[in-house]
Amino acid sequence: MAYYGAGTVTRPLRVVFVCAQNKLRSPTAEAVFRTMDGWEVTSAGTNRDAITPVSRDLLEWADVAVCMEKRHRDVLRQQFRGALPDERLVTLGIPDDYEFMDAALVALLERLVPWRLDGVTPRMDA
Repeated sequence: MAYYGAGTVTRPLRVVFVCAQNKLRSPTAEAVFRTMDGWEVTSAGTNRDAITPVSRDLLEWADVAVCMEKRHRDVLRQQFRGALPDERLVTLGIPDDYEFMDAALVALLERLVPWRLDGVTPRMDA
């Protein structure tokens, strides 16, 4: 269970990791953070032929979308306007240069994601 506010108990932070195909970067992030205390994670892709295509329902479920590149964030803004507020669309700037569970990718994610999500809490409206 995640905690925030004046001792208020709330549900875990729901995080969706987003890349294009949902084959390499976002599934790696999902695997890395699957056991993060206080988080519930999944992953999706912006391409229509992604393994798990991103959807409005998925974004409305999430508290934050962690996009690997700016272009993924831009797709979410354009195709799913209003599903998540802009301040809950985080961009990491990780290019498509890694294989699934590549050690360098894992290290990059472990360094960037907690820092970028520091202070993000579950949405009260979700």
